[in-house]
Amino acid sequence: MAITKDFLGAVSLAASRSSGSHIVPWPIPGNPGAVISFETFAEWRRFVLGFTLSHAIPKIVALKFERAQKLYLLAWIDFDLIKAGELVALTTLELALQDCYGSKVEKKHKSFNGLLQYMVEKDSLTDEQIPMCVKSGGTAVRGLYETEVDRNKRRSTAVRPPMTLAEIRNSLAHGYPFDGFPWGGLLELVRDLIAYAYRHMIEEVEAKTR
Repeated sequence: MAITKDFLGAVSLAASRSSGSHIVPWPIPGNPGAVISFETFAEWRRFVLGFTLSHAIPKIVALKFERAQKLYLLAWIDFDLIKAGELVALTTLELALQDCYGSKVEKKHKSFNGLLQYMVEKDSLTDEQIPMCVKSGGTAVRGLYETEVDRNKRRSTAVRPPMTLAEIRNSLAHGYPFDGFPWGGLLELVRDLIAYAYRHMIEEVEAKTR
């Protein structure tokens, strides 16, 4: 199911009353630390809808990801909503990882951090398999999770957890006070990670439609 024309029309109408450009940090070809500007809602809409999931991915996951896209679209009207979009995107990723890896991971490791670790260490995810990283030349894998060894070392100190993808989710969910600026490329990274987790299903469905 795609985002409806009625929703897009309503947001476009409200956005037409807004003025000014929007600037967001986002990886671009050859530059993982770029900042890009959008002058109109139409540009922003094309950008956000460009991260739609494959139709082969389970509907419950796709619907939740579309909810994140809707919040990103609404951020044109009130930019604070992008933070809500980030949280929904990350909870969608956690749902996808539970679906794909939950039965394979020990119960004590079924946290978001543990599922991301399994994705890298057991399902062989590398930066070369993340389209956003390939496009920009950046890295994402080393920032997805904190290893159990590192976490155990940190527990005896007053050091805060590193700002991994798992910790970003925790900070958004638990009221971290310094989270005003958007995380660059987060929606795109989540799209790519979900696609990787379901890659075999996507390949099977695409093979049937050829």
